[in-house]
Amino acid sequence: MSEYIAFAQTNPLLVFGFIAVLGIIIWTEVGRLNQNFKQLNANEAVHLINDDNTVCIDVREEKEVSTGVIKGAMHIPSTQFSSRMSELDKYKTKPLLVYCRSGSRSAHVCKQLDKAGFENLSNLSGGIIAWETAKLPIVAR
Repeated sequence: MSEYIAFAQTNPLLVFGFIAVLGIIIWTEVGRLNQNFKQLNANEAVHLINDDNTVCIDVREEKEVSTGVIKGAMHIPSTQFSSRMSELDKYKTKPLLVYCRSGSRSAHVCKQLDKAGFENLSNLSGGIIAWETAKLPIVAR
């Protein structure tokens, strides 16, 4: 035990860095466990979309959408999402698949939807990049 104390005393920066990284990992995992939406990979998303009740929501910005969208997806940019969320009220109980370019912005939108009372939320993990990497179809907008 005295070796650990001696190491910590001679390398405080390394010890602090280790504690900081450990804290970030714990914070991230606790947040992930407390989220009320599913993270789906591209193949799982296809299974969800094949259910006719699923509504796809593309939250990318206008210039990003020009490259193509998942067929049938609604486009509500994440920067306008708070003001346009009421457009989705009729889908509160339906399955929603939210996606963006990489999955980060859509996760944030899923949190907003969860707070607004939406029940069946899924985020496309990896976003449209993962979708295209899996060689799944997109359509021109």
